Amino acid sequence: MDTRVTELYNEYIHGDMPRRSFLRKLAGLAGGVTAANAMLALIEPNYALGQQIDPTDQRLEQGYVSYAGTRGPVRAYFAKPREAATPLPGILVIHENRGLNAHIEDVARRAALDGYIALAPDGLSYVGGAPEDQEKARDTFRAADTDTITADVIKGVSYLKSHQHCSGKIGSVGFCYGGGVSLQCAISEPAADACVLYYGRALTAEQTARVSVPLLMNYAGEDPRVNAMIPDFRAELDKNKVAYSLHMYPGTGHGFHNDTSQARYDEAAAKLSWQRSINFFDHYLKT
Repeated sequence: MDTRVTELYNEYIHGDMPRRSFLRKLAGLAGGVTAANAMLALIEPNYALGQQIDPTDQRLEQGYVSYAGTRGPVRAYFAKPREAATPLPGILVIHENRGLNAHIEDVARRAALDGYIALAPDGLSYVGGAPEDQEKARDTFRAADTDTITADVIKGVSYLKSHQHCSGKIGSVGFCYGGGVSLQCAISEPAADACVLYYGRALTAEQTARVSVPLLMNYAGEDPRVNAMIPDFRAELDKNKVAYSLHMYPGTGHGFHNDTSQARYDEAAAKLSWQRSINFFDHYLKT
């Protein structure tokens, strides 16, 4: 896939470009409408591709729960190992900039099968929930109050810590927008005990000075918008003696972990980064 195509798509999903403009520019890059439609099928989400764990998998207890948010109840997807005999650590799984969807729910199931209580909130709950249509979800997210979305998602840390089946140890992992929120869980009240970022916004200098828990960051090698933040962020992390690991995945683009997009997904990097994330959580939350 031409990197100009993925860059155009990233500009579209992270900005306010109308779909008509996006399709016109895509056709220009592709050399025509027919070729553009073929590319579109590869780059836009297809949730059937991202179901690694069957939603009816009998190894899991799963469903939807709610907890109190800033403006009303927050709806969240919940999954845990069915046969767990003792309390387990929890992982807050945080969505991209389109709210909760089938892909993020599948990621939560993956975390549950690795021995965790997983919670994936819908930050758009206060405006009626994330629409299934991805353009509507993007537009709904952009029109909503980001501070409310973020606050409601982070309240999931408290929900997990107080859950009857939770050990009290909590991790967070987020993707794109959710990656930045995951880092904010390191300074929330209460704070998570270990936080993982996937290609998301770095903390500010003031925020970084307040971090006292370990961080793990997974970045795409070809992601100029996000990677421009890394040097200053690393300098602040080192200045404040924050324990962190940073991994760069060469040749990958923004969204490489999202297996619903054939054009952006990188299987090797996705599997390696996820195993690193689980190893990180196992070390800090289980031992």
